[in-house]
Amino acid sequence: MKQYVVTRPLYSEDAFADEHEKIHRHHKTVRHHVKQYFTCDLKRAKNAALSLLPFIGWMRIYQLKEWLLSDIVSGVSTGLVAVLQGLAYSLLASLPPWYGLFTAFFPVIIYFFLGTSRHISVGAFPVLSLMVGAVVTRLVPDEGPPVNITGFEGLTSDEQRVMVAASVTFLMGIMQLAMGLLQVGFIVMYLSDTLVSGFTTAAAVHILVSQLKFVLGLVVPGLSGPLSIVYTLEKIFVQIEKTNVCDLVTSILIMVVVFIVKEINDRYKAKLPVPIPIEVIMTVIACGVSYAFNFQEIYKVDVVGRIPVGYESPMAPNMQIFGQTAVEAFPMAIVGFAVAFSVAKVYSVKHDYIIDGNQELIAFGASNIIGAAFKSFAASTALSRSAVQESTGGKTQIAGLLSALIVMVVTLAIGFLLEPLPKSVLGAVVIVNLKGMLMQIREVPYLWRRDRPDCLVWLGTCLASILLGLDLGLAVGLGMELLTVVFRAQFPRCSVLANITGTDIYKDRKDYMTIYEPEGVKIFRIPSPIFFANIDFFRGKLVEAVGFNPLRVLRKRNKALRTIRKLLKKGELQMTSKGLLLTSFGPIEESEDESNMEDLDQPTDFKDLPVQALKELIRVQVEVYIVACDAYILEKLHSCKFFDDEVKSSMFFLTLHDAMLHILEKHPVNSENTKVCEKVITTATIHGNQCNGVSSLRSRDKFVRVSEPETKF
Repeated sequence: MKQYVVTRPLYSEDAFADEHEKIHRHHKTVRHHVKQYFTCDLKRAKNAALSLLPFIGWMRIYQLKEWLLSDIVSGVSTGLVAVLQGLAYSLLASLPPWYGLFTAFFPVIIYFFLGTSRHISVGAFPVLSLMVGAVVTRLVPDEGPPVNITGFEGLTSDEQRVMVAASVTFLMGIMQLAMGLLQVGFIVMYLSDTLVSGFTTAAAVHILVSQLKFVLGLVVPGLSGPLSIVYTLEKIFVQIEKTNVCDLVTSILIMVVVFIVKEINDRYKAKLPVPIPIEVIMTVIACGVSYAFNFQEIYKVDVVGRIPVGYESPMAPNMQIFGQTAVEAFPMAIVGFAVAFSVAKVYSVKHDYIIDGNQELIAFGASNIIGAAFKSFAASTALSRSAVQESTGGKTQIAGLLSALIVMVVTLAIGFLLEPLPKSVLGAVVIVNLKGMLMQIREVPYLWRRDRPDCLVWLGTCLASILLGLDLGLAVGLGMELLTVVFRAQFPRCSVLANITGTDIYKDRKDYMTIYEPEGVKIFRIPSPIFFANIDFFRGKLVEAVGFNPLRVLRKRNKALRTIRKLLKKGELQMTSKGLLLTSFGPIEESEDESNMEDLDQPTDFKDLPVQALKELIRVQVEVYIVACDAYILEKLHSCKFFDDEVKSSMFFLTLHDAMLHILEKHPVNSENTKVCEKVITTATIHGNQCNGVSSLRSRDKFVRVSEPETKF
């Protein structure tokens, strides 16, 4: 076994500071930061341009011969999938199918210039499409009149829905753009992988239920709000006998074939040059069969229908719709960015380049704002489409640009070929692509074994999103996640450490057999910052570890001293050669001032008392040592005047072993003092916002002083 031997002095923080001179560093002031932020020079302007237009950076290093062919193959493959998914996800948004083609075109063009990811495919995302659909059906329901909004006059139901979808997308884009400009991309960190997994699983369930009406060929109105999924299922099962057999058989056939080929793609992806575009193949076949056998007329199959040629004129958002949809737009902005950023981060790590969260917010915000002006709905990224773009060899967003050109060709020239496509085929394609999200439920047993609070967040988010709707479900999930954070911080796992015999290593005394614990020494560890919410829990655990409550001992001692003073003053207690002699045997009464608890908490004052007669009362003492404290915290403690004659900086030590050796040197194991004095070594963390936080901690319990290392004031 390898060993090492280190010989050095025993260091307290003071001793180390005296022996080793620190370099004085000048910290920048707020004024300096502001001045630097508004300073402009050529280099800063160049960096700003590269930051705002990231495509300049990768275009400068573009390897034409090596990358262009791969980007062309990837762009064509992704474009075909984008056309199909655009049509399919429009149904989730409760819009005519061709508006999905707009979403697969305009946001992609904008992201090409502003986005930092080279591999994600921008466009419709099923979860966002479903959230847009919930807003659309709330304001323009299938049954009953629409909400009274200025601007709806003279518009058809589809046109009203397009206005709602475009307006909420515009508002979503404004929110994303504002967050990007304010540099709050870190907000995505509050959406843990567990929460996102539970949320997207619930969204997959909603998507599955929403597509059943197309698969079964039923007429079911779109519903939104709490328990909408239950009411939708009720309406489906009430008319289940009206199922269109042709739609059902077509859907089952499409799902089986697509599922099998996708499994083949996954299993043999290392051997296949490109994945088999089975969705596109089956769509083309379904279009041909539907047209040849006239499914629409003979079998009453609902088809895509007329697809207008070209793009529609731009449209301004409706301000009144902004007020009606602001609550839904914010979670849409967060979810859209979180999913896209998560996927982008995976590919950036795989291909070794950097993405910028704030710039991604700007890119998606601008994409959604401009896209909404041209009547597209909320854009993010679809996992399956991004996987196609990356797995077919895509190197940069040139592939994304080419996919947008494929969509444009369909929109301007050959869209009419998709008119006989049954909507049941689109529904089947959507359902098959839900496999990845639905299979996330397999994470639950693993989460339960690994981290039960995380598992409860997953289950709570998923169930709430299913039953209450995606917007409220996300809010519930965030609430549960914050509660788990509070719970972990407020009730951390404290432990009493002991020395592993023959080493300078200290571990939980409950976990090891060969340990060394000097009598009268307790090493207490709390692995969490100490702040106002957990200070009582910390104090209770510390008292439990020490074995007695120092504050109670202090109060009893001060109470006894008050009584002695009173008896001495009255002459009922006299000093003799043998000690104190009580001359009166009557009951000792307490006055009102003697019951003042605040005074009892003050340090003991022995002046004007015969202390040598009071040995028994002064034997209750506690020495506190704090180890491994961050230098920044020590500086703050000094600047806040934390130290005084009673609490000294000499209580801080560099390491736990330094503190232990100091104690053993000061109180040898066999000495009587070791049995009398209690030593507490604590490793914890103080957390506060100002110097007063430290002072209040000291003043509440001056007998046992605890502070700590790694925290910010």
